[in-house]
Amino acid sequence: MFYAHSTEDTDKASWQPLAEHLNAVSRLTAARAARFGAEAWGEAAGLLHDLGKYTVPFQRRLEGSPERVNHSTAGAHVAIEKYPQLGQLLAYLIAGHHAGLANGRDSGERTPLKSRLEADLPPLDPIWQQEIVLPESLPPPERFQPQPDRAFFQYAFLARMLFSCLVDADFVETEAFYAVHEKGLPHTRGGGPGLGVLRDALNSYLAAFKADSDVNRLRGEILTHVRTQAEKPPGRFTLTVPTGGGKTLASLAFALDHAIAHGMDRVIYVIPFTSIVEQNAAVFRHALGKYGDAAVLEHHSAFDSDAPHGRQDRDSRDKLKRDSENWDAPIIVTTAVQFFESLFAAKTSRCRKLHNIAGSVVILDEAQTMPLPLLRPSVAALDELALNYRTSVVLCTATQPALAETDDPERSFAGGLRDLHELAPNPQQLYRQLERVTVRHVGTLDDAALRDELFATEQVLCIVNNRRHARALFEAIADQPGAYHLTTSMCAVHRRQVLAEIREVLESGAPCRVISTSLIEAGVDVDFPRVLRAEAGLDSIAQAAGRCNREGKRRAADSEVAIFATANEDWAPPPELKQFAQVTREVLRQHGDDPLSLDAIDAYFRLLYWQQGDKALDRHDLLGLCEKGRLEGLPFETLEQKFRMIENNQRTVIIPFDDTARDAIKALAAAKGVGGIARKLQPYTVQVPQQGFAALERVGAIVAVEPDKFGDQFMMLVNEDLYDEWLGLNWSEPTFIKAENLII
Repeated sequence: MFYAHSTEDTDKASWQPLAEHLNAVSRLTAARAARFGAEAWGEAAGLLHDLGKYTVPFQRRLEGSPERVNHSTAGAHVAIEKYPQLGQLLAYLIAGHHAGLANGRDSGERTPLKSRLEADLPPLDPIWQQEIVLPESLPPPERFQPQPDRAFFQYAFLARMLFSCLVDADFVETEAFYAVHEKGLPHTRGGGPGLGVLRDALNSYLAAFKADSDVNRLRGEILTHVRTQAEKPPGRFTLTVPTGGGKTLASLAFALDHAIAHGMDRVIYVIPFTSIVEQNAAVFRHALGKYGDAAVLEHHSAFDSDAPHGRQDRDSRDKLKRDSENWDAPIIVTTAVQFFESLFAAKTSRCRKLHNIAGSVVILDEAQTMPLPLLRPSVAALDELALNYRTSVVLCTATQPALAETDDPERSFAGGLRDLHELAPNPQQLYRQLERVTVRHVGTLDDAALRDELFATEQVLCIVNNRRHARALFEAIADQPGAYHLTTSMCAVHRRQVLAEIREVLESGAPCRVISTSLIEAGVDVDFPRVLRAEAGLDSIAQAAGRCNREGKRRAADSEVAIFATANEDWAPPPELKQFAQVTREVLRQHGDDPLSLDAIDAYFRLLYWQQGDKALDRHDLLGLCEKGRLEGLPFETLEQKFRMIENNQRTVIIPFDDTARDAIKALAAAKGVGGIARKLQPYTVQVPQQGFAALERVGAIVAVEPDKFGDQFMMLVNEDLYDEWLGLNWSEPTFIKAENLII
């Protein structure tokens, strides 16, 4: 008898037979791969993944021998021998099902597949051929359509999707074996209300919507029209609606209708900023009533155990954590970083969720925020999901990026999205109907002139490009009534409190002068009569304009968005933002009379992409590396290392801002599962640059909570003098102590 897993029973009566494990994983993997027509591939991968356990050395290891045994590579050999054409793809995921996908030929942290296949392995016991029946052939996945210009990128994508099916099936089956052995029952996973139930709940919520203003009537018309498009076949869609037009709920309603109409499984809402994941998830939960908590799963990275500085025990995983690992929920709200980096990942933990993207509706909120250096591979991944994995992709934004591949070479994005269908009713007319502001460039302003501009209007919002400038401006007006400051140096709970006060003051008509970084552009519902915006990309200016006359209660002529250049070099934006601002200036010269029109936005993105050039839009030539590598040299580990949407140079600090935060921190001491606690702590965190984090740690201003259990996963501010009620966390002076706290 050959075994897959052992227990503490020395008579082996409760050990898991190997054939039982392989066949069970095969069934689970095949069921997952059936989502994209690759059932036979999943069956074969599941049967072969632990084939190397049919060896005497591995069985000795189960009995307690300390020898290391490679049990993953034997199945990769058999895959190549049995399926000579595309068995190489199976070999990658079988060999990597524990350590992760390796490069085919090039060296990396993981041993390349070529080297693994050349290694000496213990012989397999021939009994495996009696216990395991492999599929005779591997037919191409039903929907798979190779494209001549990126075929090997597609094969790498297919291998990663199959890898997801295998590692998730292997983990779930192994976890279930041990859970049943230890507790008599497997862990609870997934479930939640069906999409039909969620749609009914959303319909009940929307039925209470009142069309009591011109803007609300128009929002209702947009919602109704968008929902009529749900019967369209799965594919690639745009939803182009000006800021304040009700995109969030309209896109959710479309997604539920569309998923139900086409037998799809879930809705995945991808948001560019961690700061508004929680906000949008809260909107969805509220709209779905009593089903909201069970239906909506947030997944971001502040306390993600996959993060470089995170550490988490296997025993500490609870249901929320398990569902996050494979996105087993009806509605997922996640970040663009989590979504796209997973599509190019090689680690088992990051890849487990990928098969659940197939057969889903993916809504990409603020689609224009995809980073330029990774734009072409990002668009290729979206196109691949729509082409071969029965996924509908919706680009949802007021400022639609020019990503369509068309027959017009002057307007086409090479390798872009074909057959895009617009969901909104007549976007050009919508823009005119929701036109609520006047935009003009007011020239270069130093801080003194900017201060004068702030005092020229009783209620004004000023948005600048960095935290240092925001702080300096606020300190210059802090002694005046109605001065407020918003920055990511504040934790989210603090920002929400400040925003609530700002809304009350605006409603009362009292003076209200707010200095903010661009965070306020990310879906924050405020309504100012005047907005000042430091030069930036035209899409950012359009977002800023969405905070001006948002409800359309004033004339557009009386609602100004004033763009300015900063005179002080200390506040100069980084090089990328400088380029965005330069392109904006060029577009303003051509479209100065209507700079936020759809034509102006289209011209902005086309000029931006043209100036960058194809190479700059795939800075690391990730698509080229796949094509050059071919099947034997697919660069899985290189793709994972190079596809980084944000350079990971920030660390998370927990702010003990109120009793809720302090109670959650205390709860970590007795915690067995931290998913719920981490979720409570998320809105009490500030992201700090690595250099600032090191300075805080060096002087003891921050300490790890329960380091024996969690390492440095939960770092808490202990010098609370460094957190100011107006400015947030100050890491530039980590030894600062308030004078009153020095009095004994």
